[in-house]
Amino acid sequence: MKLKLLSFILLITVASTFAQQFQLSDDAKISVLTIGPGESLNDAFGHNGFRIKDNKLGIDVVYGYGEYDFDAPNFYLKFAQGKLNYLISRHQFSDIFYHYSQNNRTIKEQILNLTIQEKQELFNVLENNYKPENRRYLYDFFYDNCATKIRDVTINTANRKIEFQPPERFELKTFRSLIHDHVGLNTWGSFGIDIALGSVIDRKASLREHMFLPHYIHTMFKDATINGTERLVKNASTLFERKEKRTTLNFLFSPLMVMGLLALAILYLTYKDYKNHRRTKWLDLVIFSVTGLIGGLVLFLWFATDHSATAHNYNLLWAFPLNILVIVQLTKPKIKHWFKSYLKFLIIMLCLMTLHWLIGVQVFAIGLIPLLIALLMRYIYLLKWCNDIRGKASMQ
Repeated sequence: MKLKLLSFILLITVASTFAQQFQLSDDAKISVLTIGPGESLNDAFGHNGFRIKDNKLGIDVVYGYGEYDFDAPNFYLKFAQGKLNYLISRHQFSDIFYHYSQNNRTIKEQILNLTIQEKQELFNVLENNYKPENRRYLYDFFYDNCATKIRDVTINTANRKIEFQPPERFELKTFRSLIHDHVGLNTWGSFGIDIALGSVIDRKASLREHMFLPHYIHTMFKDATINGTERLVKNASTLFERKEKRTTLNFLFSPLMVMGLLALAILYLTYKDYKNHRRTKWLDLVIFSVTGLIGGLVLFLWFATDHSATAHNYNLLWAFPLNILVIVQLTKPKIKHWFKSYLKFLIIMLCLMTLHWLIGVQVFAIGLIPLLIALLMRYIYLLKWCNDIRGKASMQ
């Protein structure tokens, strides 16, 4: 009987403590953390999280909306298809600080000017989202990511109107320009992104849409107001400042240099073919195979995935999927008449791509410039070679 009584008292005590830990004290502080960019492409855009600190309850945790769900079935397939759920995470602030400071990434904090009711509501939402049945959400890089969640949760849990003001000398940029600001123009990360993402990201983002990047969460929150009178951010500080390192950009291995060397090789072999009245078959097989495979990937990302940013991708104008189907024709000594028309079609496509670039329909990877020139010259030579072959055949 005594054992049962003790067990009952212990149960009541634990239950009471569990219930009370979700009631924040008047001294509780809720802040937004902004983590600076890291070294890898995955870390290039930074990160955001909510910090909940309540000394009376001994709470100091960070919630973030950017954790991979590696346990999801068919993880890589879903990632490619844009159907992958991400997780909300919860970690001790000390662990978060140690991790990012050890990785030399700036940590900035903005304490929000919220009422105790608003703090409680925000905390309740985070706790509810962290429940196993609610932790997953369908991630979208531009519209529903670790940064936009911070904005949306803050707005939705506040009982007052939050307005974001453009900073001084602020100019709207396209989504692609915002990406380039973080990964650079002549980098392999930028090169891959510019090939994979379509013209839909070449429109200007609105003030609100800029906040898909953690940097702009910090910038917009800084000048945001509540009910037009109070500031959203009560206090701001830098918890850890990134130590600058001397970095040397290795231009020799940049996309522009590598693609330039490949272009020179194509142009050199084309010139040799022209002088010797021949055709280097293996070169054409490589060109048509690679451009066809890239075109197939672009087509897949456009039509077979849920990614919002891969639609209307005019990289298909140079990486044409049907190139794969004409490879057999390139291995034969006699070229069919239709192949000559196909080459004219490819040349027209390259001209259309240049027009799309010039008038701003889509911005393409800067590293493609020398390669596109080489492809154009190769196609023109192949067209001439086809004419020469047919001319010789008609004379015999």
